[in-house]
Amino acid sequence: MRNIKLLKRAAALSLALIMTAGCFTGCGKKNDENTAQNQPVVKEQQTSQDAPSKDATNANVSHDNEARSKLTGKWVPADTANNSPVCVMYSNIKDAIPQSSISYADIVFESLVEGGITRLCAFFENKPDLVKIGPVRSCRLYYLFLAKEFEATYVHFGYSDLAEEYLKMPQMHSLDGMVYCGFYRSTDRVAPHNAYTSWSGIMDSVAAKGYPTTYPDGYRSPLQFTTDDNNEIDLSKDPIAQKCNKFVPGYPYNKPWFEYNEKDGLYYRYQFGAEHIDKETGEQLAFKNILVKYVKGDYVDGTPNYINSDAGMALYITNGYAVPVTWWKLHEFGQTYYYGADGKEITINQGKTFICYVEEQFKDNLEVIAE
Repeated sequence: MRNIKLLKRAAALSLALIMTAGCFTGCGKKNDENTAQNQPVVKEQQTSQDAPSKDATNANVSHDNEARSKLTGKWVPADTANNSPVCVMYSNIKDAIPQSSISYADIVFESLVEGGITRLCAFFENKPDLVKIGPVRSCRLYYLFLAKEFEATYVHFGYSDLAEEYLKMPQMHSLDGMVYCGFYRSTDRVAPHNAYTSWSGIMDSVAAKGYPTTYPDGYRSPLQFTTDDNNEIDLSKDPIAQKCNKFVPGYPYNKPWFEYNEKDGLYYRYQFGAEHIDKETGEQLAFKNILVKYVKGDYVDGTPNYINSDAGMALYITNGYAVPVTWWKLHEFGQTYYYGADGKEITINQGKTFICYVEEQFKDNLEVIAE
């Protein structure tokens, strides 16, 4: 009965996208007024690149011994393409920045935790050279569920009460730094913002726990990437698209934002009034795709307890434009699917992706800015 209700709700949300004539939910600030009119349909994010046969041709001619990454959609060595990722919980308060090795992440997920602060969960695919990863902080349940969607080994340092029983489940491949991963404390920061690990430390613990290091048979990534290597997804041709040169998620403590660079087609991340920099590389974090998922839930002792299997509204942002889409997740341990109003699953550009959870009660703080 729960699944039937959820599917009906997802269908209703898609219908709402078709019927909506206004601008995005929660995007009423500083928007391009020309795009706020009559936005009837979200098309599947494919235009001229809708050519699956080309991918097969490219694979045979130009990509021998390669396969598609499940985290970025890009070509990677075939002998490592099926290696499941590692994801690490990063502290993200002022005392914890700059973080180490986060620029190497293929996917970064941000959400509120307690008191208006956020934490980041960074997903890494085949990064054996990383020697300093962190600072690492404790688990929150909704981060653990996202790790499961990507079949990732989940690295954390402690946990909330809500997460404790789930961390004990065998299908949750978690590593608590209080016991595993060869964690160490740096001397340049005070605890708890000075706990670090390494790729080798994580892999040694994966072996000790007997966790799998490859995706299960038949695994399908929650992110579906375009397979056209020559033409990127162009949302400007979508009648519901809105210009997005700057995106503000609306988190109150670190006040992050993203700025679009037309030269390389990436969104560069800022927080605490400055560029978001990796301490080890000096690089600013940048992403090809941004996915915003509106979520609901309550708080337990100050900790968010988001509804995990549900349906709701979302945004997809890439190449200077944003479009509203819907999401739904049928099962607690299942995957999130993103759909356009036409009922088709969306396709996103190859490259790194940033995922934001935004509580529906705070959606008016979110900004999609054209100029």
